[in-house]
Amino acid sequence: MFASPPRAVVLFDIDGVIRDVSASYRRAIVETVHHFHGQRPEPAAIDGLKSEGSWNNDWQASMELLRRTGHTPLPAFEELVAVFEGFYFGGDPAGDPGHWRGFIRDEPLLVQQAFFAALEAAGLAYGFVSGAEPPSCRYVLQTRLGLANPPLIAMGDAPDKPDPTGLLQLASQLAGESLGAGAAPVIYLGDTVADVLTVQRARAQCPAQCPAQRFLSFAVAPPHLHRQPEARATYEARLREAGADVVIPSTANLLESLLPQLG
Repeated sequence: MFASPPRAVVLFDIDGVIRDVSASYRRAIVETVHHFHGQRPEPAAIDGLKSEGSWNNDWQASMELLRRTGHTPLPAFEELVAVFEGFYFGGDPAGDPGHWRGFIRDEPLLVQQAFFAALEAAGLAYGFVSGAEPPSCRYVLQTRLGLANPPLIAMGDAPDKPDPTGLLQLASQLAGESLGAGAAPVIYLGDTVADVLTVQRARAQCPAQCPAQRFLSFAVAPPHLHRQPEARATYEARLREAGADVVIPSTANLLESLLPQLG
């Protein structure tokens, strides 16, 4: 599938990077909070929560928004998850995607299959490290983008970001060798502070585990902010403050921004 050894390993978050989830996952957060609390949080409240770097899991983010509104009693976590899944999938997550009637049907793609062909042509191996549920990830990567068996770490495969375990595991697999001096550079593109912190924590672990391994944190503002210049600039500043090496205009601009970094 990929050149061996690759020139670099490029790992992607999925939500906000490969697909626009402003009308799906983010909407499911809003409607879940409304279901229990009777009020809908503003998009800025979700952006603020995500910028803290600790709320990558949207179920936990929904619960935290309820907590911050002062809603009591808080629902059981399992009850909240069931309500969220009803909004997002609108059917059995483990069932036939053709039967889903939820918000997942309203996710514009941010790149097309040709984007990944261009990565391969440039000698780059790629994979995906996402906090989304495996059925949701497979649906966008395989059913919608037509990628064959894409390398994937999804919810439940590794600890939640910003823990770097999943990133390091998949990066080593795609590099074809142990990470460290001489291994391919590892790039991670995400849209949240948690994604940036995942790279920072990988760097912190690697002096002992994989000395001299090169990591690059690429970041992009989520699509719903692209129509709000001031809010987007503020969000991108937070990504840089968290340690992003490069903030790019869109996922489609990755190659032109990355190749000069590789020399």
